[in-house]
Amino acid sequence: MSSSCLCFGLRKKGKEKSDMGRDELNKNCKSVKNTNDVSESSPGNGPEENPVQEGENSHKARIFTFRELATATKSFRDETFIGQGGFGIVYKGIIGENQVVAVKRLDTTGVQGEKEFLVEVLMLSLLRHPNLVNMIGYCAEGDQRLLVYEYMALGSLESHLHDVSPDEEPLDWNTRMIIACGSAKGLHYLHDEAKPSVIYRDLKASNILLDEDFHPKLSDFGLAKFGPTGDQSYVATRVMGTQGYCAPEYATSGKLTKRSDIYSFGVVLLELITGRKAYDDKHGPEKLLVDWARPMLRDKRSFQRLVDPRLEGRYPGSCLPMVIELTAMCLREEPRQRPNAGDIVAALEFLSSKQYSPMLNTVNNTTEMESGESPNETTTILPKESVRERAVAEAKLWGETWRQKRQSGQNSPKEPHIEL
Repeated sequence: MSSSCLCFGLRKKGKEKSDMGRDELNKNCKSVKNTNDVSESSPGNGPEENPVQEGENSHKARIFTFRELATATKSFRDETFIGQGGFGIVYKGIIGENQVVAVKRLDTTGVQGEKEFLVEVLMLSLLRHPNLVNMIGYCAEGDQRLLVYEYMALGSLESHLHDVSPDEEPLDWNTRMIIACGSAKGLHYLHDEAKPSVIYRDLKASNILLDEDFHPKLSDFGLAKFGPTGDQSYVATRVMGTQGYCAPEYATSGKLTKRSDIYSFGVVLLELITGRKAYDDKHGPEKLLVDWARPMLRDKRSFQRLVDPRLEGRYPGSCLPMVIELTAMCLREEPRQRPNAGDIVAALEFLSSKQYSPMLNTVNNTTEMESGESPNETTTILPKESVRERAVAEAKLWGETWRQKRQSGQNSPKEPHIEL
């Protein structure tokens, strides 16, 4: 399995390129869009199309000069540094009338870097959703390739889960569930609402960015691909992604489907529950989080052992089994047995609405959902596939009913008793 980190790095001085204006960029984006295998496509000829301007949901991106972005970032000084990864560096900048932005300077030394730039511009020009990061513009001047995004003040989910010092408060349970639900909504949009559909291919904690209110947005679409069309059930592609997150069937065969993203989402859910990294060499033979967790996912008696010890029991005990069952379903080895993104959203809307309250004692937090406010059989979830499906189906049905009642003005609907 090849591993990549879609973040950011400095480009070495190479052969000078000519400026890429909007027309040339759109021509290259057109060829990328038409090949479907976007990460392996190459620029070609064909009718020009402006994906930045055309289409119902498309976005007219601003073209920046390199000088403008150098000025915005104080010539890319260390004081504006935000983060770094395999594809370059991200800087904090200020444009216009004190608009704070994030400037991603791509490493285009290799062919993949140039193609990633084209894919990212194409995807973020066509896609608009509250749970996707907003691209403001780009620069394709000479050998420079830069992307400008809205600034996400709280950084990545990864930093809030895994880069917390012992004297800092960890993310609380309620915030974790809200982040999970928002991220699922972004994925649902990509899979089921975007036209054409999009397979994210690099869903991971470092690509989930948070604004000042912990509102999550998916970012980094350089590895994204348009979904299969016609009679095709999958997209055949070179294996790319990040170790610990790749679905097993994709890693072994290169067959990419929407359910590959669902597996990656299950890994993120597992990170939210456990506080552990998806891949960590420090854990020796159990360096893969899924390998460590799988025996406990199959045994209800071990569920509490999965929970991040830094939470110190501050979570609604009655919700925990359903969150873990949902996670286990996402991580099923058989792709067809994984839930779709819409079902995950419905379940997580329900689960995120049932928040832990520090004002309640442990017994009340555990029994809150057992008093008729939860789907039937919540407290008797067993690690059997049929019961697992029933548990998530109940959460989905409750979530849909709860959402409908809330939309009709009933702020505190009493949950229905659901018989399946």
